[in-house]
Amino acid sequence: MGDYADLPGVRTWYETEGSGDALVLLHGGFCTNDTWGAQRPELAASYRLYLPERRAHGHTPDVEGPLSYTDMAGDTVAFLESVVGGPAHLVGWSDGGVVALLTALARPDLVRRMVLIGATFRPAPEAFVAPEMLDALTPDSAEMAFFRELYVAVSPDGPDHWPAVATRVIDMWRTQPMLDAGDLAAVRAPTLVMAGDDDLMTLEHTAALYRALHDARLAVVPGASHLVPLEKPAEVDRMILDHLAGAEAGTMMPVLRAPAPAPGRDATA
Repeated sequence: MGDYADLPGVRTWYETEGSGDALVLLHGGFCTNDTWGAQRPELAASYRLYLPERRAHGHTPDVEGPLSYTDMAGDTVAFLESVVGGPAHLVGWSDGGVVALLTALARPDLVRRMVLIGATFRPAPEAFVAPEMLDALTPDSAEMAFFRELYVAVSPDGPDHWPAVATRVIDMWRTQPMLDAGDLAAVRAPTLVMAGDDDLMTLEHTAALYRALHDARLAVVPGASHLVPLEKPAEVDRMILDHLAGAEAGTMMPVLRAPAPAPGRDATA
């Protein structure tokens, strides 16, 4: 079941399920809440799920002007304040991961733990394995057919509005986000960074995201792509639940997470 929340930026469709601590699922670009189908039953058994559909996605209408991750993060802050009613865990996939990052930067008090799946912190030309793929993406291209069908099925703006939305989302990918290592270091929420070993983003970009965050874990799922939550749902769900529960075990030979040497002691001793 779903409902609308009248947020300051846009009237936003959302769904809820389960009980427990609040967990917000942030879908990918061009996607709807249906793409979380492989995660919802397992996660709802332990958490109260909130699934907002962002502006110009799913049941949520479009807005005037360009689309930006910053505005979507602002919508998410408003959603956390007015619908969730306080801090929550965030799980963001692709564009949803970018929105989660920006939300954590803007309002660290509202974000407990995060999982970022196939997320970027730089624009697609800098982060994608094959940035030239953007040139093949047009509203009517075969590569967009799946997303076009998702949009047409539920958008309150009607099927004729699809070209306007598709063009503006692709433009957003070309130029956003524009974060750097200093920005990422300010994120304080413990974060699991996850990607498929054949993701849209380069492994180098994913590793840079992981290394720049203050408190992060990294999971590269073998035999998986950018659609890893659909391809390996049991593995993804287990890792999400372990991370949100704070179940990270100490390692036998820590390097990045090695304790700092006591004052006055030689760090090489």
